[in-house]
Amino acid sequence: MTPGHPPADSAPADPASPAEIPAFAVQIATPDISPFRQGNTGIPGFTTRDSRTPGPHVVLVSLIHGNEIAGAAILAELLRARFMPLRGKLTLGFANLAAFDRFNPQSPLASRHVEEDLNRVWDDLQLFGVRRSLELNRAREIRPLIDTADILLDLHTMLWPSCPVLLCGPTARGRELAMKLGTPATVVADRGHAGGKRLIDYGRFSEAAGILAEAGQHWEPAALSQTRATVHALLRQTGMLTAPPPPPSPITFAQVTHTLTARTNRFVFLRNFHGGEIIPAAGTLIAHDGETEIRTPYDNCMLVMPSLRVSHGHTAVRLAQVG
Repeated sequence: MTPGHPPADSAPADPASPAEIPAFAVQIATPDISPFRQGNTGIPGFTTRDSRTPGPHVVLVSLIHGNEIAGAAILAELLRARFMPLRGKLTLGFANLAAFDRFNPQSPLASRHVEEDLNRVWDDLQLFGVRRSLELNRAREIRPLIDTADILLDLHTMLWPSCPVLLCGPTARGRELAMKLGTPATVVADRGHAGGKRLIDYGRFSEAAGILAEAGQHWEPAALSQTRATVHALLRQTGMLTAPPPPPSPITFAQVTHTLTARTNRFVFLRNFHGGEIIPAAGTLIAHDGETEIRTPYDNCMLVMPSLRVSHGHTAVRLAQVG
């Protein structure tokens, strides 16, 4: 019986092959980002709008994963509308263009990345090392712009059913910003994955504020609406947009205490848990990892983004205390 695992020595390139998971319908249109691919920053896919009025540099990033198209659709909306911030600078970015170019609604799982996960390479050892890959090279290309950000919002969606969530990492600034946005209404503090550092874990965001929005399931209209709401909330919060906020809703804060990394290729949940679900009693059996039982370590344990098909070396679920 265990609530957690040590990190895996290595991770395979993809958590599950398309044959192992159900088919998911793509219910939103693939955004046309072709007018914005060149950008104006010297980095393809990144456009900066400068108000010439003092204020923060806010960076909104989409397509860290090439098949998570909701964020790209909302950034394309802002670019088509020629949105100009009222203060500060706003940068809108499409990160993994090569993976997005491979996106096919008939096979949407195949274009998460090309060679490796762009959201696992943001540590200095990799960024300044000698290893090369398409995604790592792209991270190096993007990094100088990321280094200028005061606030970063990384836009994502999820494969498995889950309540939308804002991940604020371990920093106080990230938590403060996420709590102020108010949407999604669940804020989770965590330390990332054993398989590598996310963009919001990059060293810059120990001083600046970096948060990651998981807006709901990939390719569902609700994910578009949630992404738009989060982006607009951040623009309001930073004084870049004047618009009446929606009525406030209660915010749930949860602190991840255990990140469960699959030690075998036989990690199986007892049932199809929903992300954000709270398990009332400590010691409740929720999964098996091979022969090992996985039980909740305390009462009222939140399951953060359970991956219902997971293989060795990948995050299966995060366990969090609420409050």
